[in-house]
Amino acid sequence: MTREEKSQVIEELTAQLADNTNIYLTDISGLDAATTSNLRRACFKSNIKLAVVKNTLLEKAMEASDKDFGDLPATLKGNTSVMYSETGNGPAKVIKEFRKKSEKPLLKGAFIEESIYIGDDLLDALVDIKSREELIGEIVGLLQSPAKNVISALKSSGGTIAGIVKTLSEREG
Repeated sequence: MTREEKSQVIEELTAQLADNTNIYLTDISGLDAATTSNLRRACFKSNIKLAVVKNTLLEKAMEASDKDFGDLPATLKGNTSVMYSETGNGPAKVIKEFRKKSEKPLLKGAFIEESIYIGDDLLDALVDIKSREELIGEIVGLLQSPAKNVISALKSSGGTIAGIVKTLSEREG
C-alpha cells in the first residue's frame, strides 16, 4: 500500500469516526469464511456496518478525529474489526447472539455517545444500554401518565370540581 493510499484510507476512517456516535472495536480473527459471512449478514440485518481495518491506520484516524477516544487506541492489537451503528446497543446484541454459536467476535472496546468501554467483560452491560430514542420514549410515557389521569377524571366525573377531586383521590389510593 502506497503512502498516498494509506493517507486516503486514514481520511475515510476519520470521516467514518466523525459520522458515527456508536463505534465498537472487535476481534473476529480465526473465523472461517462461512462464519465471517454469517456475521456480516447478521450485522447487515441489524443495520450495522462491519469493516476490518489496519490498527495503525485506525489509530492515526482516531488521532486525527475531533473525538476523544481515551484509552481505546490501546486496544488496537492483533486483528481489529470496527462496527458502526445507529443504536448504542445494536452491535453488542449482535455479538452476544453470535457468540451462542461461536466464541468470537470478542469485544475489545466501544465508543458509545462519547463514553468509552474497554474489555469483553462489559458486553452484557452494553447489551442493556438503552438508545436515546428508548429513553425519550420512557420519559414521554412518564410525563403523559399524570395528564391521562386528569383527562380520564374529567371525563368520568361529569366535569364538576367535586367529582374530579373524588375520582383523583380514589385513583391515588
